[in-house]
Amino acid sequence: MKMSVLGGTGLSVSRIGLGLAALGRPGYINLAHAEDLGGNYNEAAMEQHAHAVLDEAWRAGVRYFDAARSYGLAEKFLSSWLASRSIARGDIVIGSKWGYIYTAGWRASAEVHEVKDHTLPVLQRQWTETQALLGNYLDLYQIHSATIESGALENAAVLDELARLKSRGVRIGLTITGPGQAATLRQAMAVNVDGMRLFQVVEATWNLLEPSVGPALSEAKNAGLGVLIKEALANGRLTQRNRDPAFAASLALLRSEAASRNISIDALALAACLAQPFTDCVLSGAASAAQLRSNLNADAVELDPATLARLATLAEPPETYWAIRKRLPWN
Repeated sequence: MKMSVLGGTGLSVSRIGLGLAALGRPGYINLAHAEDLGGNYNEAAMEQHAHAVLDEAWRAGVRYFDAARSYGLAEKFLSSWLASRSIARGDIVIGSKWGYIYTAGWRASAEVHEVKDHTLPVLQRQWTETQALLGNYLDLYQIHSATIESGALENAAVLDELARLKSRGVRIGLTITGPGQAATLRQAMAVNVDGMRLFQVVEATWNLLEPSVGPALSEAKNAGLGVLIKEALANGRLTQRNRDPAFAASLALLRSEAASRNISIDALALAACLAQPFTDCVLSGAASAAQLRSNLNADAVELDPATLARLATLAEPPETYWAIRKRLPWN
């Protein structure tokens, strides 16, 4: 697995990381997520399943792992895996997030799975909860899905608390979402506390269907921020699982390009993310070891400019992309 340095943080990360959003809770919006878990939502079974995927990632050279308080028991599963495998602190990089509260009660059919809250009390409580599980393993702490509307980037108490954590050696970042990703990122880059830029890393949605944040990510990269890419497969829409008739022509193009390189569609889509000059690390959101193995083939794929130009024709208007994402069912 190729490695890179995450911006100016000094952290060495694998070019492909593993996000635990689909492994730590029964419900998620990835297409056919229920199939990945076999309908078995027993906590012990899900922990064992998560450990199997983490083992596969470790064997393949994945060295960046991404969790969040709202990912159900993802932090707990990650913590028990670290302990049971005796992973050394310096051999792995771990990030987690605060700002969403998990509300599903371990039910895949819950009406509401998570609630955003970017206030100081939530930051303080969730930091304590994360520390109790991940302790000194935690390298990066991020605002989860920051937006201009959430107010976190203008909340002096929140920013001061994040600066305090930063002074203790934790890198501070933010994840961004929605059609306003670029505006949120540019506002975050202007946030200074005591004369120093606060945010060191950004985690953004960039994929072949939603590349609009690309110019802002280039600005962030040039300014020294680390860049993590999430939702590279558009929650499964950039895989064979996308059976939407309206996507048929796009799927045919993906199949053709992937077949010409003897790789899967998902590996092709991830390779397109890796080809972007601003990318430090792309997160696989695999929910099974088989999915992860397929995803990791992207590490060996080099896409030429002509191929990238053809794939660029898949892009949707940001408003369309995010409207479709909002309608994806938790399954």
